Amino acid sequence: MKRNVLSLLLLLAIFSCDKKEEGEYADYLVATPITMSTEEFKNSVDIVAPRSIDESGKIYAYQDYIFVNDKYKGVHVIDNSDPSSPKKISFIKIAGNVDISVKGNFLYADSLTDLIVLDISEINAIKIVNRLENVLRDNVVWPVADIYEYEGVDYQNEVLVGWDVKTERKLISEVYNRFDDQIFLAETANDSGVGQGGSLARFKIVNDYLYAVDSHTINVFEISDLGNPKDLEDVYAGFDIETIFNRGDHLFLGSMRGMYIYDITTPALPLFISEFQHGTACDPVVVDGDYAFVTLRGGNNCGATESGLFIVDISDINTPVLATSYAMDEPYGLGIKDDKLFVCDGKSGLKVYDKTDIENLQSLNHYEDIVTFDVIPMDETLIMIGDEILYQYSYLDNNIELISSMDLN
Repeated sequence: MKRNVLSLLLLLAIFSCDKKEEGEYADYLVATPITMSTEEFKNSVDIVAPRSIDESGKIYAYQDYIFVNDKYKGVHVIDNSDPSSPKKISFIKIAGNVDISVKGNFLYADSLTDLIVLDISEINAIKIVNRLENVLRDNVVWPVADIYEYEGVDYQNEVLVGWDVKTERKLISEVYNRFDDQIFLAETANDSGVGQGGSLARFKIVNDYLYAVDSHTINVFEISDLGNPKDLEDVYAGFDIETIFNRGDHLFLGSMRGMYIYDITTPALPLFISEFQHGTACDPVVVDGDYAFVTLRGGNNCGATESGLFIVDISDINTPVLATSYAMDEPYGLGIKDDKLFVCDGKSGLKVYDKTDIENLQSLNHYEDIVTFDVIPMDETLIMIGDEILYQYSYLDNNIELISSMDLN
């Protein structure tokens, strides 16, 4: 919460100068902690039968399998050998999990500040092979919410593993009066045997290294011995880091403040090269050729009031500059396949563009009646997650065609 102190003081001043009338109500997104005992947390990793999803998170594709994060709960394992009829295999319980990455049949997953290693060579008999404790030291994920409530949490004996976010109608004066108590208002696939995540990923494997970003750090692990990662020196990278993308010898970090570019010619020591700054907004990034494609989502705790797609010229990697931008509604993840650009625009659906001319993107399709979160463009299919549904599409010349939609509940 350190980065929220100034915002808290500012909001307090605003409320002091402009208090609402007694009896006036407003809707707030309220985040309530999900906790478990310290002992339960240390023994929380388990492989169990398939189950319904509570809240779909990020997706990851590896060989014939799709892994879907269930926010703060674990990972659903899906057999995708037949994309027209995917089937759930199992659920990997991992408390506090939001990200995974896979190489050579070893799956790496976060469990709050711990790094978990699982052997998935026998997909029906997944084994836990390692747990590195306290190596992801600042791996705290804050949900989109207006209010965080901490009342009743025993920090001596409990671990906060996630958040339950619900809309609640509250008396404005009560929120104001409790400001200094328990309530806090938030500021506004390949030949190397590595799987493929979406643009919202915070884990990225490049050759023998795993890079895991938290709010302001690149955590570096050497994984030449896949079952025994070595925790190397962390690299400070700024504030509000959210996503990571790799192209060649460069890492592209998306943050709420901008895009940061790091050189990994020396892979154990990422070196800052340049940055592209923008207004405060939630920010994933993907790269293709001389351009980085960045979606900025405003509203809630993302900071900005407007949302859009920014296309950044990185032909000079040392001096990225904005080439052009396009208005969006509430964009999340995005992906690129050849000349096609896919943008998950939240409740506004999936938007497909021909990006041949970045100054004049041509709309190819707009699937409006679905909620979209993130995409993975594979060689033959497009995989997309949204609103607890897994979608798969096949590519056509100037179109995509739905192969299957799998309800994860």
